[in-house]
Amino acid sequence: MNREVPVGEALMGDQAYDRLIAALRDGTLGAGQFVSMPGLVETIDLPLAATREAVKRAEINGFVSVLPKRGVLVMEATAGVTRDCMDLRAMLDAEGARRMIAGGGSLPLDELRASHEALIEAAERSMTADLPKRAIRTDLTLHNALSTWLENPLAAETYRVNRDRIAVIQHTRPFLPDRIVPAMREHLAIIDALERRDAEAAVAAIAYHYRTTLRWWGILV
Repeated sequence: MNREVPVGEALMGDQAYDRLIAALRDGTLGAGQFVSMPGLVETIDLPLAATREAVKRAEINGFVSVLPKRGVLVMEATAGVTRDCMDLRAMLDAEGARRMIAGGGSLPLDELRASHEALIEAAERSMTADLPKRAIRTDLTLHNALSTWLENPLAAETYRVNRDRIAVIQHTRPFLPDRIVPAMREHLAIIDALERRDAEAAVAAIAYHYRTTLRWWGILV
């Protein structure tokens, strides 16, 4: 008979999972890193039971692998994993763009355009130390916007989990200064197509951005 999990334990498990994902997203736990369970308890700063529950969920979503009697191995950012994660994002982006255009009404693109143009201007003026992190945040604004137009909770959850995997990968393949301006211009091409309500051009621009990103990372020749 299954034990019913008390509400308090369930909430603590959710909190532990959120902290684990945050540690993966900010690079505290890096791709391919091995960590013992006591070390993970210290990192998450919650009890062992909650940490174990978080690890189980993270393993289901492909963030970690449990090594019995040893500890936890963070997902590795191999070329294959990177290609699969980016390909999935491109597919979801393309469908989000199609649905955004088909939905009619005004499109919330002015703020997206302004933030991208401001980043390009800043990068061309002076490549400061904060720009790579700012570029990652700006990069996410467009991809997140496209995902909201999927209007499908299952697809949204798939996107969210995949976004967190990509965050782990990005720490092994940083947003280097030379990539910031080209990447933002590729995003502007997507925004241009969305503004014109040209679904074919938007999907083509998304595919181009996907390919150039993989080339920059040395995964496509």
